[in-house]
Amino acid sequence: MDKNQYCIIMAGGAGTRLWPVSRVTCPKQFIKVGDTGKSFLRITYDRFARFFPEENILIVTTARYKGLVKEQIPEIKDGNILAEPYSRNTAPCIAYATYTLLSRNPEASMVVAPADHLIFDEDTFRTTITNALDYACKENVLMTIGLMPTRPDTNYGYIQVTGGKNACHANKAVKVKTFTEKPDSDLAKVFVDSGEFLWNAGIFAWPARTIREEMEKYVPEVTRLFSGWEKALGSKAEQDFITRAYTDCLNISIDYAVMEKTDRAWLYPASFGWSDIGSWESLHEFYKDKDIFGNAVMAGKGLMADDSDNLFISTRKDKLIAIKGLKDYMVIDTDDVLLICPKKDKVFKDFIAGIGMPEYEKYR
Repeated sequence: MDKNQYCIIMAGGAGTRLWPVSRVTCPKQFIKVGDTGKSFLRITYDRFARFFPEENILIVTTARYKGLVKEQIPEIKDGNILAEPYSRNTAPCIAYATYTLLSRNPEASMVVAPADHLIFDEDTFRTTITNALDYACKENVLMTIGLMPTRPDTNYGYIQVTGGKNACHANKAVKVKTFTEKPDSDLAKVFVDSGEFLWNAGIFAWPARTIREEMEKYVPEVTRLFSGWEKALGSKAEQDFITRAYTDCLNISIDYAVMEKTDRAWLYPASFGWSDIGSWESLHEFYKDKDIFGNAVMAGKGLMADDSDNLFISTRKDKLIAIKGLKDYMVIDTDDVLLICPKKDKVFKDFIAGIGMPEYEKYR
């Protein structure tokens, strides 16, 4: 990679939809994945370290997780961990990272990626990212990565491109037409059947100067809070400066803040095998080892199921699960919580909202 190219890994989310395994004290990105012995964050870092110099990889996380980042990525320099005082979604996160890179290298370009995605074809991933970043730098545009949908999934955002079906399969950059955030099941089916929409992977590539220009144009209520960044970032005053900026900062995604408004949004179609394990429902979809009734068991001694279909079970390794008459449910067993809940994501999100009551706070 070019010495001016950087990777920004966003690792500040709470991962509430994978509760009770994902907790406030140790959210999804720090949890070990399957039998790999590595966390989502470690896997993501290693993936990018194959084609970015380690000194060009920065991790943005909330301050409370800085210790977890250092524990899991001990080789990273302290200056390459950007600690947000509060979680304010992806637009402020990207603003912080952008101004930091510009303070270090005015010619910087960047790939921005979440810490908690699974990639199955890493060679194709590398080629896609390299081509997307090169195109974005050459044409001075904001590039996002789109994945061909395999089902009408309501957990993902969708991006429509110009040029119709052919453009989605062209394996080259194409201009974005529309963004739609997590449609209902009927609309998602229309999108998939049309062949003109791709899943929004939440992975971006652009020159730092370009995203700065577009953020300052479309979301000045965020960028004005970073006024004075040239002197503050990289100095002893940085953390006080960032705390002041974040105190009044909007909680807003980069899609809402910029990508849906700019006329410089482009998409690079990809087919590297991707999953955003954002919920138990999506984890069940991803899980390959199911029985003929669609039941999946992670760990545990096994499952005895009668008249039970489409279950997702996660339990301790020494436990046999026996279930009768249960359909479309998840059963998640941890040391201190047993969760039994319908697998539909909206039902679960509504349920989790109720766990915020004081008497349940210790289980967050």
